[in-house]
Amino acid sequence: MSISERFQELKKQNEGALIAYVTGGDPSPKYTPKIVEALVKGGVDIVEIGIPFSDPIADGPVIQASDVRALNAGTTPNTVLNIVREVKKTSEIPIVLLTYYNIIFRKGVGRFLEDASKSGVDGIIVADLPVEEAEEYKENAEKNGIDTIFLASPSTSSSRLEKILRMTSGFLYLISVFGVTGIREHVSQITIQTLKRLRHYTVNRIPLAVGFGISKPEHVKSIISYGADGAIVGSAFVKLIEEKYGDLTNILEALTSYAKSLKAATRQEYSQAELS
Repeated sequence: MSISERFQELKKQNEGALIAYVTGGDPSPKYTPKIVEALVKGGVDIVEIGIPFSDPIADGPVIQASDVRALNAGTTPNTVLNIVREVKKTSEIPIVLLTYYNIIFRKGVGRFLEDASKSGVDGIIVADLPVEEAEEYKENAEKNGIDTIFLASPSTSSSRLEKILRMTSGFLYLISVFGVTGIREHVSQITIQTLKRLRHYTVNRIPLAVGFGISKPEHVKSIISYGADGAIVGSAFVKLIEEKYGDLTNILEALTSYAKSLKAATRQEYSQAELS
C-alpha cells in the first residue's frame, strides 16, 4: 500500500494518520522488525525509520542517543534497507526512511534509490536537502516509485511553500516548532497558526502531517482537529525503547500500548475540538 493510498483509506474512515518514528537498529537490527510489528499492532498507520547518522542536525538528545546506540550495534544504511525488506515480508505498512543527503551521496543517488525501492521503501525524507537543490534526487526517486517528502516550518514563506508543494509527494511534513525534535508539554499557538496557514495551501492537494514535539493523545487530538491529516510521533516512542532497554518483551508491550492511546486520538469521534 502506498502512502497516498493509506491517507485516502483513513480519510474515508474519518481518521487522521498516526505516523511513528523509530531509529533503525536501536536497540539492535534484529529487533527493529519486531518493534515495527508492535507499532502496527497498536494501530500505527505509517512507520518512519531513521538511518542512524553521526551528525543528525535535526534531532534532539533522545534521537541522537538512539542513533549512537544503533551505530554501536553495527547498523549501516544497508542494514536499514534489510530491515525494511524483512518488515515488508509480512506487512503492507507504508515505510518512510529518514536520512541525510551525505548517506545517499556516498552510495550514489541512483543506486541508493534503486536499492531502497527494491527493499520496499515507500517514501524518503532527506532532512538536509533543500528543495532548490533536489531536482536530480526527485527525478531518481520518481523513477524508482519513491515519494519525496519535504519539510516546511513556521518560517517557510508562501513563495517557498509553493516550490516545496510542487516537489513533495506522499505528504508534507510540517515541523511544528523552531528547534530540534523532542518531547514537549503542549502544542504551541505557533504550531496551530502555522497549521492553519499551510492547510490553506495543502487542502485537496496533498496530506499534511505534523511532527516535532507531538507526544501525547491530547497533542494528536489538537492537531487533527485543526486540520492536520496526520501526526508524527518520534521521540516519545524512542524514549520508551531507551527506558525499557534490554527487555524486548517490555519494549514491545509498551510501544503497542502507547500507540493505541495515540491512535485513538486520531479518530473523528475522539477529536471533536472547536475549530477557530
